[in-house]
Amino acid sequence: MGVITCETNTISSIPPAKLFKASVLDADILIPKILPQAIKNVEILHGDGGVGTIKLITFGDGSQFKNMKQRVDGVDKENYTYNYTIIEGDALMDVLESISYNIKIEPYENGGSICKNTSTYHTKGDVQIKEEDIKAGKEKAVGLFKAIEAYLLANPDAY
Repeated sequence: MGVITCETNTISSIPPAKLFKASVLDADILIPKILPQAIKNVEILHGDGGVGTIKLITFGDGSQFKNMKQRVDGVDKENYTYNYTIIEGDALMDVLESISYNIKIEPYENGGSICKNTSTYHTKGDVQIKEEDIKAGKEKAVGLFKAIEAYLLANPDAY
């Protein structure tokens, strides 16, 4: 099995606590509401949302994928960190065992935030992942983040 790791840092004007609540704690409800073409719904198959929870994410009509299962590996509400792993689904494209994500939201200039996202791709055997596939995944993640940020800016009293 091969391992490829990449990092993405995204800056926001939204304070860390508000951004963490919307983009992590309430994401299962908020994202299907504001981006139904990307994610149709999120269903908890096992657990209470904390560590060990298994979620089934059904993608919207605008996605090339149907669904995926993700496992929650860590949630720290005080330090604004969230870790999860995609463990099943066509988003793994038959070449990946899993994809792990470590998200940390930290304070940044002028009361805003910086969202640090580390993605680790675990390939099957000696399969090579195309750079454009990794880039496409990063762009989708940043797009989701920016959509949540736009929602929070347009609805300042939402959180």
